[in-house]
Order: sequence, then C-alpha cells, then structure tokens
Amino acid sequence: MSLVIILFGFGVGLLVGLFGIGGGIVVVPALVYLLRMDQHLAQGTSLFILLPPLGLGALFHYWKRGDVDLRAGILSALGILVGGYLGSRIAIPMASNHLRGGFGCFVMVSAFLLWRKTLQTSPNTADAPTVRSGA
Repeated sequence: MSLVIILFGFGVGLLVGLFGIGGGIVVVPALVYLLRMDQHLAQGTSLFILLPPLGLGALFHYWKRGDVDLRAGILSALGILVGGYLGSRIAIPMASNHLRGGFGCFVMVSAFLLWRKTLQTSPNTADAPTVRSGA
C-alpha cells in the first residue's frame, strides 16, 4: 500500500508541475476512488498533502522563469486562507454524498468552461506569448 501511495504522490507531483493542478482535480478523486477514502477524509488529507510541496516544488521553477506574479499570489493566498476556513466550516457538517456530488458538479462545470474556451481561441492566438507582470 505504501508503494501505491508513493506512486500516487509522484503522479500528482507531475500533474502539479505540468498543469498547475492538484488537490481539487487529482488528489481528492484519487483518494476517494483509489484509496477508498470518505469525501471529507479525502479533502482534509488533500489539504495536508499539498500544503508543503506546492510551495516548494513546482513554484521554484516557475519563479526562476519569472512566471510568478508575487502581488497576485500574496493577495490570492490571503483570500484562500479566509475562504478555505469558511468553506471548511460549510463542508464539514455536510453529508459526504452531498459534498461528493457538489465536488463532481464543480469539476464538470470547470471542465466544460475550459473546453469551451479552447473552441473560442483562434488558431493565430493559441500559441501567442503571454504578457507577464511581476512585482
């Protein structure tokens, strides 16, 4: 079981570095379906798993390239701190099946919006360089 968990962590790490995703999209569903965790346990474990490595691993490489907006990151982190606290106060008393259903809806809406955005992108601007702002 420990090897499965280590391989799971490695796979998540690759996806975090590649796509900037982690807890919501990869870790929570994997914990629920691969490790058979309850939704609440998966969400809490995801928060614990991602807290240290996200700040240390992939961020380092993005920082070196100048692909980090420090001001936006700090302000967002403050918002996430407060929002995460309030969100957990809402989620903890919810039934796991309701929480899992809400999570599934969120992921489907996110996927639909990203898919729709790819259809709206013209071929000439799809690979255009992005403008970076730094602090």
